[in-house]
Amino acid sequence: MSSASRGINIGPPRFKIAVHAIVWLAKSGSILSSAMIANQVNSHATFMRRVMQSLSISGIVESKGGREGGYALRKAANQITLGEIYSAVGTVSAEQDDDVNCGEAGELLDVELEKILLEADLRTIDYLRRYTIADVMERVEFFGN
Repeated sequence: MSSASRGINIGPPRFKIAVHAIVWLAKSGSILSSAMIANQVNSHATFMRRVMQSLSISGIVESKGGREGGYALRKAANQITLGEIYSAVGTVSAEQDDDVNCGEAGELLDVELEKILLEADLRTIDYLRRYTIADVMERVEFFGN
């Protein structure tokens, strides 16, 4: 039984969606619209556009406007690391709600916790840089690589 089927969620949702999107772009070898990508990864097109915008800003994908527009990879799948993607779409701490007010003691705790989470993110990114999209595609039989 896979971890996904057991309900275990590891990593930020934006990261997983971004990896899926980049794999589909690599597999297609062409320009795909955000709606097409969203359909392939079972996500909403608006959310997908936000993820793709982050990937575009980071230089991982390029966007083309207009009727025939969409997204394409800027570099080969073997040159895109999971660490790049993780950095591009944000980390777990970036997705948290900052509206909680725990008072002065809570603020001090938050500062220290943020330092720990930052270190964890940096270590995660460093580890993820060992793997490329091509590596992921090789591991998945569905894509026939």
